Amino acid sequence: MEEGEMKKEMELEAEVKVELSQSVPGQQMSFIQGTDLFGYVGIEAVLDQMRRKTMKAGFEFNIMVVGQSGLGKSTLVNTLFKSKVSRKSCTPSYEEKICKTVKLHSVSHGESTHTHTYTHTHTGLEQSWEPIVKYVNEQYEKYLREELHVNRKRRIPDSRVHCCIYFLPATGHRLRPIDVEFMKRLGKIVSIVPVIAKADTLTIEERQEFKERIRQDLAANGIHVYPQKEFDEDPEEHVLNERIRESIPFAVVGTDKEHQVNGNKVLGRKTKWGIIEVENVAHCEFANLRDLLIRSHLQDLKDVTHNIHYETYRVRRLNESNMDFSELGLTPWPLENGTADKCESESHL
Repeated sequence: MEEGEMKKEMELEAEVKVELSQSVPGQQMSFIQGTDLFGYVGIEAVLDQMRRKTMKAGFEFNIMVVGQSGLGKSTLVNTLFKSKVSRKSCTPSYEEKICKTVKLHSVSHGESTHTHTYTHTHTGLEQSWEPIVKYVNEQYEKYLREELHVNRKRRIPDSRVHCCIYFLPATGHRLRPIDVEFMKRLGKIVSIVPVIAKADTLTIEERQEFKERIRQDLAANGIHVYPQKEFDEDPEEHVLNERIRESIPFAVVGTDKEHQVNGNKVLGRKTKWGIIEVENVAHCEFANLRDLLIRSHLQDLKDVTHNIHYETYRVRRLNESNMDFSELGLTPWPLENGTADKCESESHL
């Protein structure tokens, strides 16, 4: 009797293997086979599923670079992605001059990364920051209106700015009034990462003193730059972010030209004293900036944008009486009625 049952189980297992192998023709079956049905199941399996879905669907990560003309914003963006991302150098025969006025330029890298270049001048403090604040809020508004639709898209296009790289000139002194006012307003609506542009114009000692003075000015003026202490989720993350906060602002050098150093091709700027290697941490902190944006904190930047900055904007807009629900085919009374019902139920309790 037992031998008959064992034989039936073996035949059933063989049939399952045949069905599985036939359902995936031309592919090697590496799961649900034999004893794998009762094998290890853990968080690695979930992470692998998330990785595969992300690789298929892609993702949006939007960076905005802000600063006065001539600080190397376009060059740094090209260096960051090791590609001709900037519109200024998309084709070798054409160069689009970015005029020295308050203006936004948007370019894309592949289908997942968008870079917004913002150039400001000293024509007026209020005139400088208004376009960028308006643009950031417009992206929040666009996302909010897509969320409020009755029939929402399965995947809402995300044009919100996840990170703003703010370029500071290497003056060696302190923050200029325009930089203070600009970052005060930007820090409330977007994650700011300040950088010292063209840091090779400063000596090592001058650079460290300048960075220290900038950190003092940021603290004295209540300017919040990324990563903020209040957003640290655990001790391990706090230790990592504390090292980053001690390095801010990053002293960076950008270039898209390669040179031979000890038989190897490296990105660098050639001077009569030698070659400044962009990716050498002993020469500049570009590698630290790249690691922050792409390797270690990309997802956190997106989370802070969605859970903090966008959420703040969403709550404010929904509480405003002039929120135009009619454009979305909605009426405001269900929200008010729901609030009234909630208050009534709380009074009964």
